[in-house]
Amino acid sequence: MKRGKAAGIDGLSVEHLLYSHQALPVVISKLLKLTFDCGYVPGGFKQSYIVPIPKIRDCRTKAMTYDDFRGIAISPDISKVFEHCLLYYFRISLKSGDNQFGFKRGVGYSHFIQTVRNVVDQYIKAGYTANLSVR
Repeated sequence: MKRGKAAGIDGLSVEHLLYSHQALPVVISKLLKLTFDCGYVPGGFKQSYIVPIPKIRDCRTKAMTYDDFRGIAISPDISKVFEHCLLYYFRISLKSGDNQFGFKRGVGYSHFIQTVRNVVDQYIKAGYTANLSVR
């Protein structure tokens, strides 16, 4: 987890977890094991609040609408630790497809462009017309 981020809904930040007493990781690990064993997720793990972040760079030249914002969920950092543990535990089962380009380690926008280019080239070589639209 990255340091220097805003505190979660519970007021705790990553720094609180990093610089806490050495017994805290043991307590958190027992809590997470109990959560796994009981199949119950604490209610506080499910809470978050949404902060609207403007997508456009210059909001002074035009009136903004709801489409000009994206939301970021602020969740408790303990629940983020829980999510990281789940992702680590189930990493073998949770595979993304070859056509997944965003939010995937080692793959970026340039890979997407290359894949689209390859598909378009295949259609053109086969004698078809390729039309692309952007939304």
